[in-house]
Amino acid sequence: MKDFSWQKGMATRKLYSAKKQVHKSGARMTERFDCQHCEDSLFGRKYILREERPYCVACFEALFASTCEECGKLIGCDCKDLSYKDRHWHEACFHCSRCRGSLVDKPFAAKEDQLLCTDCYSQEYSSRCQECKKSIMPGTRKMEYKGSSWHETCFICHRCQQPIGTKSFIPKDSQNFCVPCYERQYALQCVQCKKPITSGGVTYREQPWHHECFVCTACKKPLSGQRFTSRDEFAYCLGCFCDLYAKKCAGCASPISGLGGTKYISFEERQWHNDCFNCKKCSLSLVGRGFLTERDDILCPDCGKDI
Repeated sequence: MKDFSWQKGMATRKLYSAKKQVHKSGARMTERFDCQHCEDSLFGRKYILREERPYCVACFEALFASTCEECGKLIGCDCKDLSYKDRHWHEACFHCSRCRGSLVDKPFAAKEDQLLCTDCYSQEYSSRCQECKKSIMPGTRKMEYKGSSWHETCFICHRCQQPIGTKSFIPKDSQNFCVPCYERQYALQCVQCKKPITSGGVTYREQPWHHECFVCTACKKPLSGQRFTSRDEFAYCLGCFCDLYAKKCAGCASPISGLGGTKYISFEERQWHNDCFNCKKCSLSLVGRGFLTERDDILCPDCGKDI
């Protein structure tokens, strides 16, 4: 589809009449003045100049006249030749392909080699505005989103009724909202920074957080997408939780997190990782076995015989 426009071309031709010239002495001039094509004399006849060469009307029309797109007849020298993109029409033939109304001096659109007036084109091909349901005329600005179209003046925020234009917007329940209105009406407020959450976010203990606000209480590293635990309703990454609150293994002195199904041994207020609960002398694992104690050490029965 082309933007509405119209072009009217008129062939640059002008009819002339040739008359024999009489010399001041009264003698007639005998110089010939003939048609460039058929060589018939043009004295007393109308002719047309093309590239400074004279042609009789019949020859000019046969050689150079355009053929009307509508009626298929030649556009004679005595007719206006209306042209558009190398196509030509008689003035009376230059009309809308659908309603047959004249397009002379009127805007029109071209569709699949057919010329249509603005009304017919709009009814047949123009998009319909999602808001006002009227045609969106070619050549006018329109807004498009997910297959729907709007007049620029109809694409407005549902809440404040101001044009959205090219600004960011958020769709909600088949309505469009500018970002400030959406945040005021629908967005959750982050419990940490108290600002709206416009996309994504994290829910912890039924409260909303921005991804960047949901961090470890101790080290402040983001917890979104990471394993974490809590103590007294505060969230901690595993590293900080173990460093701050986990019991220490009596064997290796490293924290025992107890998370993720980690197994450990507890005896008299002391704890060991399963892998660390070994005989102090022979390093035999004592998990599920009997053992003896000597001060802070644990021993298998064999190593404890000499105690």
